Amino acid sequence: MRPVLERERLRQRADYTYKFNAKTGRHGWLRLTPAYSLKIVEELVAGHEQSQRIFDPFCGTGTTALSAAYHGHEGVTTDINPFLVWFAQTKTARYTTKEIAAAQDACVVALDLVQRKAIEPVAAPPLHNIERWWSPKSLEFLCLLRAAIATVTEERTAARNLLLIAFCRSLIALSNAAFNHQSMSFKDDAQLALDFDLDMAGMFAEDLRFVLQGAAENPVGKAAVALGDSRHPADVVKEACDLVITSPPYANRMSYIRELRPYMYWLGFLLDGRNAGELDWTVIGGTWGIATSRLIEWQRADEHFKSERLSGVLDQIAHADNKSGVVLANYVAKYFDDIWAHFQGLLPILAPQAEVHYIVGNSTFYGTVVATELLYAEMLSALGFHHVECKAIRKRNSKKELVEFDVIGKRG
Repeated sequence: MRPVLERERLRQRADYTYKFNAKTGRHGWLRLTPAYSLKIVEELVAGHEQSQRIFDPFCGTGTTALSAAYHGHEGVTTDINPFLVWFAQTKTARYTTKEIAAAQDACVVALDLVQRKAIEPVAAPPLHNIERWWSPKSLEFLCLLRAAIATVTEERTAARNLLLIAFCRSLIALSNAAFNHQSMSFKDDAQLALDFDLDMAGMFAEDLRFVLQGAAENPVGKAAVALGDSRHPADVVKEACDLVITSPPYANRMSYIRELRPYMYWLGFLLDGRNAGELDWTVIGGTWGIATSRLIEWQRADEHFKSERLSGVLDQIAHADNKSGVVLANYVAKYFDDIWAHFQGLLPILAPQAEVHYIVGNSTFYGTVVATELLYAEMLSALGFHHVECKAIRKRNSKKELVEFDVIGKRG
């Protein structure tokens, strides 16, 4: 199969949402998985055609596993977040013509129930300040639609999963939230959308049409998605992997579940704010609520990675002219301690000649540059990897010091 065709097929299953721009009065598709990240993964997979089992320990939305499957390999991926596991499983599954038709038929029945209000709506999820997220009209529609999907489909069926993927797109398309920077905001101009007579049912139907278009393009290879901690991959991955392609969380103190909260609340993966904080505390690089407060008392274990470079960075951050310096130093220390645990846990599941690619960016805290790529390279070298190198891929933003890298290492 030609690489161009494979990329086009993969694009159909990439993560999009249909968003209304109140300023221009236009609708359009926005990609949730950055196109550049997708391009990097595709190029790496295509450049390793001899690989048989490709592993991504930080699943995200399952892009690496899906790309591997489209190229005829076996993609294996894990994540500690049950929502992302469900999402990736749905995204990478193979669908029959009958299942796709059933989803389309279910959509027609569900929207009929919604438009006639012939169903009891679900309660709005306990998302903090939910009235800022959706207008009353949008919230009413979503509560009715969520109830209708549960009524017209069976649990754990392809039809329900596909409709819920479309539902996730619609709920964000109708929201007033903006996720285009580190501190989430609610756009004032998005409120103007209330003045337009939006065809919400039509938007959902279009979302589902797009989802089903991608679902019809089944990959030739296999993809396996499992719930698991990246620090202990051997607990769920039992066969050796010969290639790792992944983009781990960056050391930027951004909540791991920040952008996922609306999906997770609506689909029942989160029940309250404490659930969110507990999940963030268990993942690498996550801080939210209780996770942030625990950093104040957190101390490094004796077996942490010993690095003069990291020690110098932590000292600079901790002594920065800011009251949060100590907490942020703890955050950075915990991040790299967790990554060190991940690299150690990765060794038992790697084939003798395995190659790893970590797409990661550096960070800055109070003017101190955290050279994440060099610290990753130090860790890989300490664990016996050879030909370790850091390839600059692109600038992350207008700040010249922020760059994204491909950190590469080989076993054997």
